[in-house]
Amino acid sequence: MSIRIKPLSGFPEFLPAGRLAEQAVQDMLREVFELHGFAPIETRAVETMDSLTRKGEITKEVYVVRRLHAEDGAGDQLGLHFDLTVPFARYVTENAGHLAFPFRRYQIQKVWRGERPQEGRYREFVQADIDIVGENTLAAHHDVEVALVMLEVFERLHTQFGLPPVVMHVNNRLLAEGFYRGLGVEDHLAVLQRVDKLDKIGPAAVVGLLVDELGLTPEQAQACLDLATIQAADTSFVDRVRALGVSHPLLDEGLDALAAVVEAASAVVPGRLIADLKIARGLDYYTGTVYETEMEGFASLGSICSGGRYDSLATDGKRTWPGVGISIGLSRILAPLIGKGEFTASRSVPTCVLVAVDTEETRASSLDIAARLRARGIPAEVAPKADKYGRQIRYADRRGIPYVWFGASVKDIRSGDQADADPDTWMPPTDDLHPTVSYTAS
Repeated sequence: MSIRIKPLSGFPEFLPAGRLAEQAVQDMLREVFELHGFAPIETRAVETMDSLTRKGEITKEVYVVRRLHAEDGAGDQLGLHFDLTVPFARYVTENAGHLAFPFRRYQIQKVWRGERPQEGRYREFVQADIDIVGENTLAAHHDVEVALVMLEVFERLHTQFGLPPVVMHVNNRLLAEGFYRGLGVEDHLAVLQRVDKLDKIGPAAVVGLLVDELGLTPEQAQACLDLATIQAADTSFVDRVRALGVSHPLLDEGLDALAAVVEAASAVVPGRLIADLKIARGLDYYTGTVYETEMEGFASLGSICSGGRYDSLATDGKRTWPGVGISIGLSRILAPLIGKGEFTASRSVPTCVLVAVDTEETRASSLDIAARLRARGIPAEVAPKADKYGRQIRYADRRGIPYVWFGASVKDIRSGDQADADPDTWMPPTDDLHPTVSYTAS
C-alpha cells in the first residue's frame, strides 16, 4: 500500500536545478555585499516573544516554538523570527562591545510568518538583508548608500541572469508626519497605515477611511490623498509638495532628506529610483527614509525589496544604535519563477565531467583521473558502475553532464566530438565548467 505525501503549503522546496539557480543568486549577493564592505552574520532562528512583539504588534504572524514535553510556564516563550531586522537589533545590543561602528552587516537566512500562502508569499522563505548601524548617530548619506547597493544587486540580476529590471520607490516618514501635523492631524501613524492601502483599495476608499475612522475633515483627507499621489524621478516633487500649502519643521527635514536620496541615485542609476509619497511601510519602527521595490512585469508580487531608516530599534537604555537597512525577499522573487521552470540552471548537477569506468578492477584509475580534474577546479564524478559505455553516456545525459572521460580521451556527448585529453591540462569551455543560470519568460 503506497502512502501519498501531501506537501505543506507555503514551504517551497526546489529540485536540484532550481536550488542551483537559487544558490547562484545568493553567491552573487554575497559578492556584491562584500565588495561594499558588509560583513556576514547569522542569527538564531528563535527569539523571545517579548522581543518579537516589542515593536509593531504583529503577534498574529509569529510561529510560536514550544518543546513537546515542556511544562507550562517553563522558560521564555519563543517564536521563529519573522524578519531579520528584529534579531539583528538584539544581536547588536548583545555584541556591541565587539563591533566597530558604523557596523555594516549582511544576512541571508530563512524567516517564518504565519501568513496565508499564495504566489510570492510563503510561510518559510529566504530574505537577504543589509544594514548599516551607528552608535548614537548615523550619517544621512547611508540612506543613499544602502539603496544604491541594492540597486546594484538588481542590475546584476538583470544583466547576469536576465531577470527584469526594477524600480525602487522611496519616501520619508518625517515628510509624511510633518505634512500631517501641519494639517493639524496628530495620529500620523494611523494616517500612514490607511494611506498605505491606496494601491489596494483606491483613493475614494482611502479618503473614506480617513474621514470615517480617524475623524479627519474631507479637506484634510483630500490633502493627505494629494500628497500620496505625488511621484517623481527627480527632485521636482519638492515643489509639488510645497504647492499644497502645508508647512511644518518635520516636513522641511523630510523633504531635504528625500531629495538627497533621489538626487544621488539619479546620478548613478537614472530611472531606477523614484520619490513616491504614498510609500509608508507597515512596521512602526521606521523613522525616516523608507523603500519599496517592484520588478517590472511582476506587479502582482508587490514589493520584493523594502526597508528603511530606524533611529531607536536597538538600545540598552544608555546607548542607542540607529540604522538603515533594506531587505530582499529572495523567495518572493525566485520561488514562482523556479516553480514554473522560468528560472533554472542549465543542468541539475554541478558535475562537468563523468569519468567512465572500464571494469571494477580499474575503478582506482578512474578515481585518480577525477581527483586530478577536481584539483584543477573541474567538478567531476566517477560512474556508479562499470557498465557498457553507451549506458554510462546515457547516465551522464540524463543528469545533464556535458562530458564523459574515457581513459585518455574526453567526449562532448552533446556534439559527439571526442579528442585525446590529459586530466592535468584539459579545460572545458567556461560556460560548461559550472551550470549556467538564466531566466526565460514563458
